[in-house]
Amino acid sequence: MLISLITAIDCLALSTFLYILFAFRDHRRRRGSPYPPGPPSWPVIGNLLDVPKFSPWLSYANISKKYGDIVCLHVFGQVVVVLCSPTSIKDLFEKRGELYADRIPFAIFGPEIMDVYWFFPFARVGKYWREGRKLLDRSLRPGATASHRRMIEETTRVFLGQLLATPNAFREHIDLLQGRIVMRLTYGYDLKENDDMLVPPKRAIKIITQFVLPGAALVNHLPFLRHLPSWVPWFKYEPLASECRGLARRMKNEPMDFVRNSMRKGTAVPSLATEHLQEADLLSGLENQQRIQGIKDLLGSLFIAGSDTTVAAVYSLFLALVLYPEVQKRAQAELDSVISRDRLPIYDDKPRLPYIEAMTKELLRWHMVTPLAAPHSPTDDDFYRGYFIPKGAVVMANTWAVLHDPELYPDPEAFNPDRFLNEDGTFRDDPMISLAFGAGRRICPARHFVDVTLFIVTASILSVFNVTKAKDKNGDDIPVAVPPLDSVVPDGVM
Repeated sequence: MLISLITAIDCLALSTFLYILFAFRDHRRRRGSPYPPGPPSWPVIGNLLDVPKFSPWLSYANISKKYGDIVCLHVFGQVVVVLCSPTSIKDLFEKRGELYADRIPFAIFGPEIMDVYWFFPFARVGKYWREGRKLLDRSLRPGATASHRRMIEETTRVFLGQLLATPNAFREHIDLLQGRIVMRLTYGYDLKENDDMLVPPKRAIKIITQFVLPGAALVNHLPFLRHLPSWVPWFKYEPLASECRGLARRMKNEPMDFVRNSMRKGTAVPSLATEHLQEADLLSGLENQQRIQGIKDLLGSLFIAGSDTTVAAVYSLFLALVLYPEVQKRAQAELDSVISRDRLPIYDDKPRLPYIEAMTKELLRWHMVTPLAAPHSPTDDDFYRGYFIPKGAVVMANTWAVLHDPELYPDPEAFNPDRFLNEDGTFRDDPMISLAFGAGRRICPARHFVDVTLFIVTASILSVFNVTKAKDKNGDDIPVAVPPLDSVVPDGVM
């Protein structure tokens, strides 16, 4: 009994000593500066119980009302900082862009578990990210995107025919539309209905996004857990990890095998894959192999990210049209005044269609695709407004909080394209809306391509269809409610 008591006292004394030691070292590192304000934390676990599991953008926005536009939480020693104002986001991610360009290492995405460490949006700063960013910026810059407009217009016309034939299947048609655009851009592949090629990326993005936010996977905060066998309780996500590994192999290899075979046969359609593979073939040996592997990883990432993001925006378009019929009528009136009845709108009509352009910007703001941007991480200790942000911290931009700030956007839950129009009806550019694509050096490289796609699809739908509420068996309108951002597919629309 006495020995047990002595052992307990020794353990308590050791724990107290270590706590004081780490607290002293942390204080010296911070040079006396405090962390940004946030909820009080518990020993060891920190703010684990405060980390929101659902609609975190809402929770962090509410927390910021009490603690300010920079909120700090601690999870097992990991510092999590959430930025909830345009000033803080631009100051850190743009003005100090080089310092905040890195990503945190997600242990769950490593080769021991999911093996999707190559997914470009989460790539750490290094050779792969720098070379990949150069390739994507070159391939998706505004000038290069112009060459893809005809393809987007042609693919959208096929989509309109499908909508006309089976309007109740509009969800499936939207999925196929974006899948076709991404596959033709990336691999020159003509996606067919019920094509298995689209299944892996759509499933993979659903799995990956489950484990990005703080608190979503314990192994991200305690990386040593990845070395434990898969049968222990920590690895209840092992079935998903195993599925993701298989999906990753398919996404990287199957489309590239198609491109290689097409190039050998002389039937390859120009695409990002053919462009970059032809450049890689000028290299030899190990350099050639490394470049080809990098291209596989990069285009596989574009395959994943592009197959789902614009889909959500088009879903929201249908929701907005059915909830705001006056917006639909005004947009159609603009189209009728500019476009003759013998043709569909094209991207070159954009300067004469300011209301349609304003609609696309409001779509990005209203029902956001990424309300909480992917986490950044500083590569060195930083001090901002007298607060200490340590190297390796998780730093997230709550873009939803900014683009739904009632002081910047009155009545933010309403869909109102007039926010982006001047008094004379001309389009008013709002630089804040770019936050929908991220900020700084990690801003989405495909943002110009998304802008083009969204404009062409929106103008084309409005030129030939009226989107209305579906009817029940009695001929009455079926009510339509705004779904949460976790699920943007509207019900009751045809």
